[in-house]
Amino acid sequence: MVAEVGDDGGVKRSLRIAIGCALLALATSAVAHVTVWPRESRAGSHEKYVVRVPTEGKVATVSLELFIPQGVRVTSLAAGQRYELKKTAEVTTSIVWTARIEPGEFAEFAFVARNPAERKDLTWKAVQRFVDGTSTEWNGPRGDKHPAPVTVLTSGS
Repeated sequence: MVAEVGDDGGVKRSLRIAIGCALLALATSAVAHVTVWPRESRAGSHEKYVVRVPTEGKVATVSLELFIPQGVRVTSLAAGQRYELKKTAEVTTSIVWTARIEPGEFAEFAFVARNPAERKDLTWKAVQRFVDGTSTEWNGPRGDKHPAPVTVLTSGS
């Protein structure tokens, strides 16, 4: 929003507002990390989770591996997605989705899972791999440069 006032102070004010809006837009785009939705769910319930994967840099994403928190039981995955399930003793420990996501684009991957019965935070660690062989680990705490997505479990119904 640009406000116009008739004196030179108004021009400076307009410029400050325009610069502030541009900086806000840049800051907003810079926080487009790998996320898992919803951010809150009920303990013990079945939930549809959606993993949103943007390509923030200049190199295309080629895969995302999402590590399943202990106690979460994956029951189904959305059709039409290329994925591999990694398991230990018949329990899914991670899902690797394969898709080419160009810079400036994002993809969403969905699955259904049963939440653990107890209230707790589900931390979804992930590794995003790029076409040039590099990767980004999304496993840091909130506020970190590469935070792991978190879903808070509330009391069951």
